[in-house]
Amino acid sequence: MPKLEHINLAVRNMEPTLGFLKAAFPGWRVRGEGSRPWYGHPQNWLHFGDDDFYLTLNDNAVGEQRDLKGHAPGLAHIGFEVPSLDRLIERLRAAGFEPDHMGEDHPHRRNVYYLDGEGLEFEFVEYFSDIPEEKNLYV
Repeated sequence: MPKLEHINLAVRNMEPTLGFLKAAFPGWRVRGEGSRPWYGHPQNWLHFGDDDFYLTLNDNAVGEQRDLKGHAPGLAHIGFEVPSLDRLIERLRAAGFEPDHMGEDHPHRRNVYYLDGEGLEFEFVEYFSDIPEEKNLYV
């Protein structure tokens, strides 16, 4: 069965995203990092995650992230399932991050959205049911 192994993100500066991710996922670590040229420009990279999944951050991006309120193509957000949304919100608040907005009311899940300081949006969802028909109910 296929599974998602990693997501590769281009940012202007790694520190805002890395700081956010460290607060969101205290059990993750920098798995590897280095530097290399990327099409004529220097680039630092790192892999942040666990033994099975990671996010790659590359710091050679130029320009702004996609306007999340606009209609341009590109990444809208990355979503993660968490066991406790309240604990995640407390952890992120203690690290200086406030929610951008909450998701819509739903009988079987609750979600929240954050911006990381680089303009990337992350969604976190807590499910209240293990039943696929309830988890995946679109109301």
